[in-house]
Amino acid sequence: MSTDGIADSYNDNSVLFRVLEQAGWGDLVNVGHLTWPTLPLALGGLGWFQRRLVRRSLALLDARPGEVVLDACCGRGYTTARLARQGCRALGVDVQPEQVAEARTRFGHVPGARFAVVDVTAPPAVAGGVELSDGAVDRVHCLEAAFHFGAAGRRAFLAETHRLLRPGGRLVLVDFTWRDPDPTTITALDPDGLVRGTWHFEEFEPLDRYLTTAADVGFAVRAAHDWTPHALAHYGRAVPVLRRVLSTRAGRRAVVRFRPALAGLSTADWAHLVRVLDAHVAALVEPCRYTALVLDKPV
Repeated sequence: MSTDGIADSYNDNSVLFRVLEQAGWGDLVNVGHLTWPTLPLALGGLGWFQRRLVRRSLALLDARPGEVVLDACCGRGYTTARLARQGCRALGVDVQPEQVAEARTRFGHVPGARFAVVDVTAPPAVAGGVELSDGAVDRVHCLEAAFHFGAAGRRAFLAETHRLLRPGGRLVLVDFTWRDPDPTTITALDPDGLVRGTWHFEEFEPLDRYLTTAADVGFAVRAAHDWTPHALAHYGRAVPVLRRVLSTRAGRRAVVRFRPALAGLSTADWAHLVRVLDAHVAALVEPCRYTALVLDKPV
């Protein structure tokens, strides 16, 4: 899996990420799970919705105390720590050393939580003191990260995860999935590469190909939950309003008064941000699904 540039998707080198941090991104970096009754909570930021998405994802994982759980692409470690506090032996791994260092700083003190730098498409035999041999893991969790892997990397991840899981084990994989069976159609929708460049990925996996590959490597597809209405649809409504605000000087001033940390953005930064927001509606919000796959390794 290529790691070139991925770190810059989640730090201040990305104008969009700087704005998202001010909207509540921090411990977590996912789109969140929103519903109409809970939308007023968005005034306090997106963190509550992100934690809600984690709760829903982990409910599908159904990890039990004492089980070995691999939290693939753990980011800053929040989900790994949550699993450890449930009594699991949780190993959070990420390909970015910066993220693993942050996870250790934040959650390294939590009993049962360990962290290591690992490429989950080609895991080592041991990581963080946890054995990663055939059948050594009870559960694997991967939340909103596999789109970075590339098509070959996603296939490798599914195959390696199947190998690592014990019979009866489970993988919960939550990811963006492409509605069109041809993933290269994103090129026409993102001609300047603003979405792909912002998040450093090549294409999203078509859902049918995800399901076919999972079956090919030996998984039984227990469920494929469509969380699009709660993860993406609300952004489709909110982003056009936000971009209209940011397109005016008065609107930007109002945003800076509300979020002073954004005062350092230049006029060019704001213009770029508006272009990036438009590209996300065209190439992510509308043509994508947001899918939670529950994949079991047969006994």
